[in-house]
Amino acid sequence: QVQLVESGGGLVQPGGSLTLSCTASGVTFSIYAMSWYRQVPGKERERVAQIFSSTGGANYADSVKGRFTISRDNGMNTFYLQMNSLKPEDTAVYSCNIRQLSPWVSDYWGQGTQVTVSS
Repeated sequence: QVQLVESGGGLVQPGGSLTLSCTASGVTFSIYAMSWYRQVPGKERERVAQIFSSTGGANYADSVKGRFTISRDNGMNTFYLQMNSLKPEDTAVYSCNIRQLSPWVSDYWGQGTQVTVSS
């Protein structure tokens, strides 16, 4: 059974940095993509960053480009979200996600971690 465990959330002042990590266990089939999402109450969940396992190629939401960096350690099935120059509007619950394409398309989610940007 695939499980994702996140860590690294917390309270940070505007302009500060945080790094989130997500480790997947119980993975039998290869991971196609690893992503970070965030959600604020009353708003739709937003994908902020995605990285593809095979190529390392990444894409970002416009709201975080130049400030957030996603990276992965394929050997450890772990990936990270480095968040710099944090703004109050980055406050949200951040969740990690992995997608597999075999044996069928499957999405797995972490439990979510709160990131609060406030002075």
